[in-house]
Amino acid sequence: MKRTMTSLIGAAAALAAVTGIAAVAAPGGTPKTPGGAARLPVQRSALLCPPPTSSDVGETTYTAFAPQGAAAGADTKKGTAKLLPAGTVKDAGAGGGKKKGGRSKAADTGRTTVPPADTTPVVPLRQAGKPVTTTTDRADAPALVGAADGTLAPGWTVQQTTTVAAGAGRGLLGLSCPTPDTTFWFPGVSTVTDRQDYVHLTNPDTTPAVVDLELHGKDGSLGGSAGEDITVLPHTTVPVLLSTLTTRPATNATLHVLAREGRVGAAVQATDNKLGSDWLPPAADPAPSVVLPGIPKDATSVRLVALAPGGDDADLKVQLATPTGLITPAGLETLHLKSGMTTAVDLKDVTKGEAGSLVLTPTDPGAKAPVAAALRVTRGKGGNQEMAFIPATRPVEKRATAADNGAKGSTLSLAAPEKGKDAKVKVTASAGSAGGTPVTKTYTVKGGTTLDIDPPRPQGLKGSYALTVEPEPGSGPVYAARTLARPQGGVPAFTVQPMPDDRGSVVVPTAGQDLSLLTD
Repeated sequence: MKRTMTSLIGAAAALAAVTGIAAVAAPGGTPKTPGGAARLPVQRSALLCPPPTSSDVGETTYTAFAPQGAAAGADTKKGTAKLLPAGTVKDAGAGGGKKKGGRSKAADTGRTTVPPADTTPVVPLRQAGKPVTTTTDRADAPALVGAADGTLAPGWTVQQTTTVAAGAGRGLLGLSCPTPDTTFWFPGVSTVTDRQDYVHLTNPDTTPAVVDLELHGKDGSLGGSAGEDITVLPHTTVPVLLSTLTTRPATNATLHVLAREGRVGAAVQATDNKLGSDWLPPAADPAPSVVLPGIPKDATSVRLVALAPGGDDADLKVQLATPTGLITPAGLETLHLKSGMTTAVDLKDVTKGEAGSLVLTPTDPGAKAPVAAALRVTRGKGGNQEMAFIPATRPVEKRATAADNGAKGSTLSLAAPEKGKDAKVKVTASAGSAGGTPVTKTYTVKGGTTLDIDPPRPQGLKGSYALTVEPEPGSGPVYAARTLARPQGGVPAFTVQPMPDDRGSVVVPTAGQDLSLLTD
């Protein structure tokens, strides 16, 4: 790759300081606000939704939502929030042309851009606190790019939920549409013949983005230059089949997406010949400790895939936060990760019929080797199995949201990974998209445990609604995930969306303040 992990972390810290983005604490930590600085709501948010499916028997619902109640200092204008169809690149493959003078030659790629057939905005949101939904059964539904401003910008969320009735990709696919960035980690991808994993790269900006893709298997880099210099033209999406990037099939691998010019949104759609399909969202930025919340209590198999992307190996203590406390999975007290090599461990039915969240911490409390991790979770047996993914996620510092909940089928998982540090959280069910009154309940999660709840529902619910999680003042660290279960015949179709902090606020320095303080 063009940059080391160390240089990437330094660049990210510098970018956060320049743009005023709030520093994100390591899992279990508490972010610091520099003295004299103010935390204010964001004034503009961007989201990108990849093409949902190419199946002729698929149906996709988009649900947009922004939490109600602007914080002090928010932009008081009403605001807008909408997504627009993006163009699609035909014959997209790895390798967007070699560089000349430091820039990729998009004209030499041999690819053509097909503009969207319809430029009508999708799920435009006009008021906070009430979701808006729309549905499509188009097999050629495009990627979406968009932005929110004013009072709709803080916490703007769009959920993309797809049901595929038959075929290799049958099942339930869910994704909280990601924000654009310059680097993403995807532990849990595969390049073997019974899996088809596509990474979708979407450019929201008016200038081209240049992206490198690198795969790490159990023995290190899977090699080759096929993933270098991929040009993503403005307002377009490029799908790349990961198996085309290497001649060495890998059952368990980690994908690193790095935008060297511009920025992109990235998500991986994984399709298994036996286990159906789902989206693999990017994992939280690599950190010494990671938490993977929301393993369903009836999971029949759980596979952990992890990578230490820095220059040092990582030795981790593996624990499961259950409803009654932290336990060590049988036969897996510790896990050794060699630098740059992907490690996979089958945890089987680790939850044993109880809710659980996986907690990985350094065996040496002073160790700083960063780790990226994700879980592949399976429900069902035999020919009636379905898979979903749970990547490591950020803690809920101020607020997190999951949209597209119905009268049944949703489970909210709350994990307080630190023993002795209870989490107290306020959970709000929004108004329904077609009617209903919001409801709020408060829950206490004992430190070192996971609490699975049947979430509150709006009174008089009509349509779908959003769930918002907010830690109370003085609460211990908390992580959240939402599971949607929508059975299809004998298949226990499901999908899990992690609920990281929505980063709806940023630290803004006072006049004359040293910006370097923001990187604490």
